[in-house]
Amino acid sequence: MGGARSVAFADLGCKLNQFETESIATQLQEKGYRIIEFDAPADAYVVNTCTVTNRADRKSRNLFNRARRATQAAQAAAELSAEPAAGTPLVVLTGCFVNSHRDELESDGRTYIIANEQKHSIPALVDAHFRGEVVHPAGNVFDFPVAKRIFHTRTTVKVQDGCDNFCSFCIIPSVRGRAVSRSSRDVVAAVAEAVTAGAREIVLTGVNMSRYRDGGVDFTGLVEACLELPGQSSGHPGERDYRLRISSLEPDGLADRFIRLFEHPRMAPHLHLCLQSGSQRMLLAMRRQYTYEEYRRLAADLRSIDPTFNITTDLLVGFPSEEDDDFAASLAAIDEIGFGHVHTFPYSPREGTRAERMRGQVPSRVKTERSAAVRTAADAAKRRYRESLLGSRERLLVERAERRDGTLVLTGLGEHYVPISVRLPARVGEHARASADPPPRYENTFLEARIESLGEGDDPVLHGSPG
Repeated sequence: MGGARSVAFADLGCKLNQFETESIATQLQEKGYRIIEFDAPADAYVVNTCTVTNRADRKSRNLFNRARRATQAAQAAAELSAEPAAGTPLVVLTGCFVNSHRDELESDGRTYIIANEQKHSIPALVDAHFRGEVVHPAGNVFDFPVAKRIFHTRTTVKVQDGCDNFCSFCIIPSVRGRAVSRSSRDVVAAVAEAVTAGAREIVLTGVNMSRYRDGGVDFTGLVEACLELPGQSSGHPGERDYRLRISSLEPDGLADRFIRLFEHPRMAPHLHLCLQSGSQRMLLAMRRQYTYEEYRRLAADLRSIDPTFNITTDLLVGFPSEEDDDFAASLAAIDEIGFGHVHTFPYSPREGTRAERMRGQVPSRVKTERSAAVRTAADAAKRRYRESLLGSRERLLVERAERRDGTLVLTGLGEHYVPISVRLPARVGEHARASADPPPRYENTFLEARIESLGEGDDPVLHGSPG
């Protein structure tokens, strides 16, 4: 029955959410469902939400309401049509917004409200809905198979969930639960499966991976095991390799042994290390588990391995009692660390957190002004970082090959997690000019690129040529 049906997906928030969405989409695709764009008419809509900020809450509600309106319109049209109805349209709402707002959300015959703990059961629930059956969720938060490359070229593997840090501003321990680690054997097996299936980049993801532990295996040991898997040949010269990337990571508890991982040729020289503030007073108030000096030393150690190591981060502005000097310290950190990208967001109170009860709440106007100042400084730092790559060689993982003005252009991400565009010489692109479709062999392959110029805009693309 699934073959005639379509499912649309939308997700918000972290890399972990993205992985879970892609894994759910993979399972439904394997059941025969068509995966389509979220704005297209669909038989089912799956919305994987976030609740880390008030803005995330608003976006989650908006996506949920859009999906509900679409299903209501489809149902009304079916009732007016002389044709038999194809089945009751369905909306599935899941993710952290559900866990933090479940009391206000209502489920009915065409709306399923699924908590994080049962998210893995969504493929079975959707399939059962259209079969007129009922499924009772069972399993655990790691029951997500390796995802196919549906939405992204990279393949993500979930290694950990939940958090025990209880930062004063953060609701994640309440909506994701306490920290749990996936079996190291299962993680390594999932990475091996992805490599065998042809994945060229594997991303390890979790909520607080620096605290990973499975018996005697810590996070560093887990990464070491993932790095030593044999590559899978694609039939093209030089394609027996893969690279490993780590998604968002807390900067505490990372010893020298972890830093030395980046000497391995398969490790991508990029980390998203969550700073939150350059002010030591604010870090203490936030109950972060590191000092700014420790963060600065960690950045310096990583850059000692690769001077162009890309460090990206989160900055939280307008935290309760944040003064001008505290904010100035965050601005100074952008320049001192030399971030390749900064995700900034204004503090918004989360019910049940310590920060909600703190004195000295910062006015919205001030938070807006400080957010704008961070974005300006961050955009300048991003451009400086990407300019530092001019004249270097990047290993591009090709995500897309398309014709532009009769020439074949390859785009994707380099090992430093920067967008790259390579225009092939005319003789290489002859096939593209003679065909309406780009040759598929370029996608999901590595290409050595010489970086020659930098584009414009707030997310400038590096331009290069092969070699």
